Amino acid sequence: MNTVSDLRFFTSADGDLAYRDTGTGDPVVLLHSGFTDHRVFDAQIPGLARRYRVIAPDVRGHGASANATRPFRWADDLAALLRHLDAGPAVLVGASMGGAIAIDTVLEYPELVRAVAACGASTSEFEYTDPWVRGVRAEQARALGAGDVEGWLTAFLRFVPGEHRSLDDVDPDVLRRVREMALGTLSKHTPDEENHHVPLTGTWARVPEIGVPVLTVNGALDAPELIAEAERLARTVPDGRSVTVEGVAHYPNMERPEVFEEIVTGFLRTL
Repeated sequence: MNTVSDLRFFTSADGDLAYRDTGTGDPVVLLHSGFTDHRVFDAQIPGLARRYRVIAPDVRGHGASANATRPFRWADDLAALLRHLDAGPAVLVGASMGGAIAIDTVLEYPELVRAVAACGASTSEFEYTDPWVRGVRAEQARALGAGDVEGWLTAFLRFVPGEHRSLDDVDPDVLRRVREMALGTLSKHTPDEENHHVPLTGTWARVPEIGVPVLTVNGALDAPELIAEAERLARTVPDGRSVTVEGVAHYPNMERPEVFEEIVTGFLRTL
């Protein structure tokens, strides 16, 4: 388990952004899911770092990174970090929101991206258009508006088991870790805080332009709409492929870490 002492900080145009940077070799960037932080990939970082340079940031507004005080896009933050570290082109591996950030980045900064592996994600538009995601987000917003942190957590944690399981079906340690990260990020924000994030629109029309290999990884028990969108992404890019992990939903990297690492390293060997 890493500690805060493992973190480095990049002074961006709007505050310090935290990241881990370990290992040597071709750069692989691990992009975490929403409301969590880089520790989502704790199980994969040591193994990947034996062969690659692993960069695992806390995206703006999450973990140890600064909150936004002005309009921003996560893809711009990542591009600035990669240039600061002289680490492009890199392979981007993202979970959920992190996968969407990876796709946004390859669309906006293709020269910085060598390949993408997106887990439980497609383009960033799924955050705003997918009915299941919007339903969960609405539950979170209602709970937060009422000052009900436990209600917010209950809604957020629905992503872990997916639609076909209950929280009781998930390893308690996985839930504990996700809960800890989510509470840490939530504590950085206030209910009336202005949302400075600027979404990237029109992404699907640009997906056929993606000129690097793209792998989508789906938990078989994830929301069917999310799986369908990820498979659509794999079909639409010129060089796309898709793989399914049985018995898990939105966090195969946490529920079946060895399987996820094997999938990612297998993909990296093809590049």
